[in-house]
Amino acid sequence: MLLLSLGMLALGAMLSFAVQMPKLSSYRANAVNLASGYIERMRANPKGFGNGDYDLSSSYDGSQTILKSSICAYPDCNSSSLAAMDFDETKMAVRTELPAGGIYMLSDSSSGAVGTGNLWIMWNEPNTNAALDPSSSDNCPSAVADSDPKPRCLYVRFKI
Repeated sequence: MLLLSLGMLALGAMLSFAVQMPKLSSYRANAVNLASGYIERMRANPKGFGNGDYDLSSSYDGSQTILKSSICAYPDCNSSSLAAMDFDETKMAVRTELPAGGIYMLSDSSSGAVGTGNLWIMWNEPNTNAALDPSSSDNCPSAVADSDPKPRCLYVRFKI
């Protein structure tokens, strides 16, 4: 009876882990898709990227509040207002699809590398086993490195 109960406890722990993993992997897949979409938006507006209009502060604050988007409509739309709309819409999509999601982008123009940048998509995951602790595996920007709780981060380096 003792052996059977120990086996059932181990099986229960394994099942709870197996149920949680698909949800965590779906967060990462959503983050990859959102990052890809935002990079494509920047590629569609190279003038705005070159002017640094996409270099905005991190939108990660650990909250679930849905953000509003700015509108860029013809004929009043220029590269700066298009960049602001792209950033706002991506922030809204990240916050909608990921728990407490946020975005942070930094171009490399200050270091002389024109047309390259760094993009982070950040979100909070539910408490998991210590092996999945975000502080042990993610490359988060320094702007959120000391946040509590520490977010899970997807880092993408790209070239326009």
